[in-house]
Formats: sequence, C-alpha cells, structure tokens
Amino acid sequence: MSGKTQSVALLPGGSSSNGPSSSAEPLTLGVMGGGQLGRMFVHAAQTMGYFTAVLDPDAQSPAGRVSHRHIQTDYTDPSGLKELAACSAAITTEFENVPAPALRELAKLRPVSPGAEAVAIAQDRAAEKAHFVKCGVPCAPYAVIESAVQLEDALSKALLPGILKTARMGYDGKGQVRVKDTAALRDAWQALKQVPCVLEKMLSLELECSVIVARGRDGQMVNFPVQRNLHREGILAVTEVYEGHLSQALQQQAVAAARSIAEGVNYVGVLCVEFFVLQDGSMVVNEMAPRPHNSGHYTLDACDQSQFDLQVRTLASLPLTQPRQHSAAIMINLLGDVWFDSKGTMRLPDWAAVLALPGTHLHLYGKTEARKARKMGHLNVTGVSGADVRSVALKAAAILGIEAF
Repeated sequence: MSGKTQSVALLPGGSSSNGPSSSAEPLTLGVMGGGQLGRMFVHAAQTMGYFTAVLDPDAQSPAGRVSHRHIQTDYTDPSGLKELAACSAAITTEFENVPAPALRELAKLRPVSPGAEAVAIAQDRAAEKAHFVKCGVPCAPYAVIESAVQLEDALSKALLPGILKTARMGYDGKGQVRVKDTAALRDAWQALKQVPCVLEKMLSLELECSVIVARGRDGQMVNFPVQRNLHREGILAVTEVYEGHLSQALQQQAVAAARSIAEGVNYVGVLCVEFFVLQDGSMVVNEMAPRPHNSGHYTLDACDQSQFDLQVRTLASLPLTQPRQHSAAIMINLLGDVWFDSKGTMRLPDWAAVLALPGTHLHLYGKTEARKARKMGHLNVTGVSGADVRSVALKAAAILGIEAF
C-alpha cells in the first residue's frame, strides 16, 4: 500500500493551517509509552511550543515525569485511551509493543502515526519478513514455525545453524536462541513453549547498519545518514556516523531499501530499518522499528534536526526538510552496568572526567534505578573527523569501564 493523503498541519501555539484554535492554550501532542524515547519526543515537542500528554502505567516513567500531562493507565484501558484522545490533537507511540488494537481505537478519534497496521507488522516477525519480501528487500533465509509439522518442514530447508526467534515480543536479544543442529532446534522450540517462531539461517556478518527515515502523511520522505552499529549480547552498544564509515554504494542501497519498506505500508512517522552486511558484500534486512531508535540518538547533537524533531513534524503534518549532519559522531549506549564496579558494587560513574573530554554530550533518561542491561542513557561524542571522535569516545569508554570498540 502506498500513496498520499490530505493533511492539516497542527501548528505550534494553538492553531492549525486551516485557522486558529478556539483556545489560546498550545496544542497537545500525545504519546503512547513513557520510556526514554517518549521523554526525548516530549522534550522536542515542548521546544517547538506544544504541550504533551503521555499514557503509561508507570508513575515514575521517564516521559511521564517531564510531560505536561501523565495519564497513568494500562495501554488498553478504555478510559485512559478516551482521555488521551480528548486532550491530544494527534498521537504517536514510542515503542513497538503498544497494542495495535489500542492504536486503532485512538485512530477513530485522532490522527495516529505510525498507524496500527505498520505497528502490527513490526510486532510479528513473520509478518515483518513477509512485508520485506513484498517490498523486494532481501532478508535472511527463514521459515515460520507455528506447529510441529512446520518444525519438521523447517528441518528440510538447510537453515541450520540458525537463530530461533519468537514471532512476537522479542527485542534487545530477548526471545532468541542460537541453534546448531536438529536436536538443538527441537529443544529450543520446547524451551520457548512452542509459541510461533521464525527460524533464520545464521549468516557470516561483516557489519551491521541502520537507516532512519521520516515520512509525512503527504508521502514526503527524508532520511538521516546510514549508521554503523555494534551490538553486544543483542543490545546496541555503539553507533558511528562520519565520513568514510561506510561505502557510498552500501549507504545508497540501505536508504533505497528503507524507503521502499516505508512506502510499502504507507508509513507515517519515524522508522528505523536495521540491516546486516555480509562478508561477501551483500546486504539483507534484519528488522524494522516503527519509532525513533537507539542508533539515531547521535542526531541530537550532530545534526541540525534530531530524529525526535522529525517525529514531531510528521505527527503534526509540518513540512519535512532533509536533515544535515554537521559533525562526525559516535554514540555510546550507557547501560546500568556502568553504575557497578568490577566487584559488582554500585557506584556513581565519573561523569566529570567524561565531560572534561572535548565534544562529549551526556544524556541520562531520569530512571531512578540502575540495573545491569537496563538502558540508562547515552553519550554522544562529536567532532571534526571520525578519527577525532573515535579517540575521544575510546577515552570515555575507558573511564566508564566499557569495552573498547
């Protein structure tokens, strides 16, 4: 599905492009989810003059604590959804596991982006793979396993060694098991309680990268530069974006594929598409995230617009302009592990030493408890060249006890 739709810009300051609002109060933009991505969206919206409303069940949610309004209910609670729709001119989501039916209900009352259809595809690996195939974007060889019959059929498709992934509710390496042989595959499916899964053939990877695109309701689309990513234990650790970090041919291929995936579902909003680059130089798509993404956090300090600025623009039907990167950048993900020393004792990271380094920008998410593997913040390092930012980033990583890259 693709195409353009008519839209009315929701202008900052309490008006829209077809006339002023009846109230002097600024328009409110709503967001489903109160995590760090919602928090950064809220900051971007507020900078542009909007009020914000967050729906999240956690009283201490990072976004809820900084928003004008926090609706503390479950994502499927009818009264909470009604309240969010009543106070918001348009509504977005900050994570892909918001129930798609809730977005459909909200869409009956207010513009919602991304739409429930796109979110539902991202919530189901089988549907996601099918969408990639439909869009003509290659992905790793795979098989859908929803029954014992399909399990046996998958064994005949030369997909081992592979990775067995739950079709739903898997992220940051969760719900994934590496399987080497037939016995391991059967055991893994049993361990995953025989839920619907996708078995992907394990490929020899050269590197990982991602592309963030933003698409408006009118079909206009822009993108950020392609990000080179390093994952550790299934969680993004480092993102690098500077001249020479990836070949131009590879970047063009990734951008074209990401745009095709967005067009294929008539996407509205900010979308991240992740890719694997194989040792033979070919590229396959891994997955898509219907929201801003960890790998795009460098845009907060290295670009003239951040991914969250574009999220606000797409939600409010404001014009999209191609973002420009003005500084070389490296983003280091700050997990809760940084708050513990080598003996497992909690301590405060030496932020003063980190911030004494040139070009460092610290972003903490306001979470009240540090736990290992929990995303607590990120550090952006900007500079003139890739060599400059790598040198500083490695010094910062050493101070924080983060493995070099």
